[in-house]
Amino acid sequence: MVAKIQKMQEVDAETAAVVAETFKILADPTRVRLLAVLATREVCVSELTQLLEMEQSAISHQLRTLRALRLVRNRKVGRQVYYSLEDHPIRDLLTQGVAYAHLD
Repeated sequence: MVAKIQKMQEVDAETAAVVAETFKILADPTRVRLLAVLATREVCVSELTQLLEMEQSAISHQLRTLRALRLVRNRKVGRQVYYSLEDHPIRDLLTQGVAYAHLD
């Protein structure tokens, strides 16, 4: 525990900027919903539009943002593009955020 606290105190400016940018990206409810779906399984864009009841262009825009931060990855099969969550600590952060939202 002491090592974790010490590591937290040693956050340099570059690391702080990355953390702040990540939280800024996660401040968007649509992105949180996308990440929550992608944390469970790989999903194609057309399925995401149905699940989130959003236009494909809006979904694609959000996915581009998440890909730029390397939070999600994609693979193409024919004309379909499938997305999934990167192997990234973001899954744990998302889980903790959802749990925090449900605290009474």
